[in-house]
Amino acid sequence: MMWEKELHAAIEAGLLAKKKIMEIYAEHFDVEIKEDNSPVTIADKSADEIIRNYLHEKFPTHAFLTEESTDNLDRLKNDFVWIVDPVDGTKDFVAKDGEFTTNIALAYKHELVVGVVVAPAIDEIYFASKGNGSYFQKGNEKPVRIHVNDKLEDLTMLISVFHFNDAEKEYIEKHSDKIKHVERKGSSLKPCAIAHGLAEITIRRSPNTKEWDTAACQIVVEEAGGLFIEPDGSPIKYNREDVYNRKGYIVVNRKENIF
Repeated sequence: MMWEKELHAAIEAGLLAKKKIMEIYAEHFDVEIKEDNSPVTIADKSADEIIRNYLHEKFPTHAFLTEESTDNLDRLKNDFVWIVDPVDGTKDFVAKDGEFTTNIALAYKHELVVGVVVAPAIDEIYFASKGNGSYFQKGNEKPVRIHVNDKLEDLTMLISVFHFNDAEKEYIEKHSDKIKHVERKGSSLKPCAIAHGLAEITIRRSPNTKEWDTAACQIVVEEAGGLFIEPDGSPIKYNREDVYNRKGYIVVNRKENIF
């Protein structure tokens, strides 16, 4: 199977990070505010180090783009780059609502080939590799292959716990003939739920997310048969000089649900 070695390593790195994250989650921890006004904790920093060290040992020639490390633009010259968010949904982590994830993806020549989304507090993993489908694992149960559903009516839209905005509210109101249910879900769990057939649409109408927020869950969605694109239909490429997803994105189960 293509990318089997890389996928296995990403899962192992995510599980190592999970252990440390949950140790910190159970304790009192300080919260710092970064320059972009986003929170960061020792869990973000420790998990980032664990993941980078593990993957660097396995793949010493690969580059890294991670939320908690200084960006080295030499990565642009590398065909392989690991894209990592050690704790996606730090606000969820601080609130202790369980709705945070660890995101690990590998891009090869700007295309996603591996993605792993670990949800430490709820003991779930979503993972995918190029051409090999998407899978879900709960605890120590056997992984099961997942697919988007076929719904075109009576749609469920997932919105952020902390980042829902007026543009997204207007979108729901405009398409209320199709969107009948709205549920809040944290971090990368929204796209993963669509990949799992549990919802049909989520959007981001702001320029605030970055490559590490979307890479891992994007390939999970795509390998499950869904679409993860810019609002104008353009594909999202990775290992860019500008890491912001400035146009936002839309995630749907079927192309007919792109409004």
